[in-house]
Amino acid sequence: MALMDREIQNASALIIDSNSTSRSLLSAQLRDLGVQQVRQASRVSDARVILEHKTYDIVLCDYHFDGTEMSGQDLLDELRREHLLPYSTVFVMVTGEASYAKVAEAAEAALDAYLIKPYTSASLADRLAHARHRKRVLKDIFEAIEKQEFEAAAAHCMKRFNARAEFWLYAARIGAELLLRLNRHEEAHKLYDAIIEAKTVPWARLGVARSELAAGNLVAARRTLETLIGDIPDHADSYDVMGRVQMEQGELEAALETYRTAAKLTPGCLLRQQRCGSLAFYAGQREEALKMMERTMAQGLRSKLFDMLSLVLIGFMRFDNKDTKGLKYAHDAMVQELERRPQSKRLQRFEAVFRGLRHLADHKVGNALELARQLSAEADGEDFDLEAASLLVGLWIRLSKLAIQLDEMGPVMSQLGLRFCTSKASSELLVSVSEDNEAVANEFRSCHTRIFGVAETAMRHSMRGSARTGVELLIQQGESTRNAKLIDMASLVLKRHAEKIDDAEQLAERISELQARYVIPIASLNNRNRAAGGLALRTGAPS
Repeated sequence: MALMDREIQNASALIIDSNSTSRSLLSAQLRDLGVQQVRQASRVSDARVILEHKTYDIVLCDYHFDGTEMSGQDLLDELRREHLLPYSTVFVMVTGEASYAKVAEAAEAALDAYLIKPYTSASLADRLAHARHRKRVLKDIFEAIEKQEFEAAAAHCMKRFNARAEFWLYAARIGAELLLRLNRHEEAHKLYDAIIEAKTVPWARLGVARSELAAGNLVAARRTLETLIGDIPDHADSYDVMGRVQMEQGELEAALETYRTAAKLTPGCLLRQQRCGSLAFYAGQREEALKMMERTMAQGLRSKLFDMLSLVLIGFMRFDNKDTKGLKYAHDAMVQELERRPQSKRLQRFEAVFRGLRHLADHKVGNALELARQLSAEADGEDFDLEAASLLVGLWIRLSKLAIQLDEMGPVMSQLGLRFCTSKASSELLVSVSEDNEAVANEFRSCHTRIFGVAETAMRHSMRGSARTGVELLIQQGESTRNAKLIDMASLVLKRHAEKIDDAEQLAERISELQARYVIPIASLNNRNRAAGGLALRTGAPS
């Protein structure tokens, strides 16, 4: 068989299939096409680790795998979300699923091609040639993204879309993702609308919802998602985004049910299982949370896709169940991970929480109290986020159940509440980790009321013609509490009324400094806020 292009002899390929005969056949077909380097994997878990550590030019992956619920689609979904597949890789799904739902789901997940069984060598060659051709045609876009020149990449995408040039639809999808990344939400919304008008596809409708969510229009986003889910109830990414909307609206129970649906649709997806388990923990459904998280730990503890926050939550639940052996096992796993990444401040905090729990399990209350104090001293730090705050609250709560009196605990809870009660979702999250301690829960509710009271007062000042007073109030309170909502609101009010404020530039500098220090990405469930339904934008330095 003739070579499909001149570079194919230098290409490397990975075949992922549980059937040895199928692997051998695909390997022979690739070699006939000129591919010299071919590696095989029989299990999804093995393939995931291989792809985490090496880049391949071609990946041929079966959809179904014997002995596991995880599918090839689940693998692709997770690799895409974690930016582990560069644009140069051609990913082809091999499946017997000819129904629209399965094929469309795969085709919309940054997939380059799919093959329906049975297929011929000619079909494989045709799919690979087409996919590799698309990579070459869109090379200017991919290279700009790799260099993190997102404005230039977006311009290339828009030019191709407007001209309806070759691969315009794919370019439009990349362009919309870039606009979202650049916080040009309204332009992204318009582009998704234009895509829908030209060719209705589920990912474009989901993109509209994502644009609305990014712009803070939760009501519109929810309405869009409800319609999309009603039309396509098997579209798992829609449930991911709906869960985020519900979380932002403080509806933990509703979000949990939504994430359960997404997890059921893709039972082998490590990320969705972790997300669902985490939310079950915060919603108080501990039996369900422990079951799901231990399952993900067994499936992928050594995978880059496993979020070590899940391990800490497992530690809390094993401590509560008086499972000292299980607690030690989880702690040992965390220590091993920290040894691999000793500079990670996040893992250092996780390990410290584990040591605190181990001290409490051994009734060494004094040692646990000292650890809680050390972690509390970091609470004003610029890299201290909602995730760290929730774990610190969890440690203090369990400490308070064994200590006679902890007068110092109240001020710590107040400090955390004033900084991290930035939305209904974050406030409800802090309330949830206060367990059955009503005093702490009420303190967080009080902090929420106080923060939003400051915001309302500032808005009244701006509406009555005293915008500078409102901005100054937000800056002062934002600086003293480190609250991201107040700092961001100061920026928004200043931009809206800048022409009426003489020292607007000086105020803007103060706000920018506070934003750089304290407006950090907040992990409501874990530290992996990937865009559900989005096309992964692989860059030279993945986020």
